[in-house]
Amino acid sequence: MNAKTTCRFSLIGLLVSAVFASGAALAQSAPQTDVPGHPRVNEVNNRLENQQDRIQAGVKDGQLNARQATRDETRDNNIAARESADEARHGGHLTKRERHNLNKSLNKDSHKIHHQRKY
Repeated sequence: MNAKTTCRFSLIGLLVSAVFASGAALAQSAPQTDVPGHPRVNEVNNRLENQQDRIQAGVKDGQLNARQATRDETRDNNIAARESADEARHGGHLTKRERHNLNKSLNKDSHKIHHQRKY
């Protein structure tokens, strides 16, 4: 192996470690708890948590590589950031339109995760 290949394997190993660490931290710090009186927020949060679990399962069973997992987690983080911004504008609530738009993004991300894990 040359230095470039060794460096690439080291980078991939580092990314896989980071993905596992972030997933473990997320699983420990964010148990599935519903926010009373916020059903739209709960729906989006539960879907984000479910997709995070699917990504971690894909990495664990080898169906997703570190790069795919990082990309999927980045998409989910962007959706979570949009959700937080929407909630901040409405005192912790989501409007029906905001929930619809977030679910639309979650659906796209879910399909991408499914196709990556399928093949």
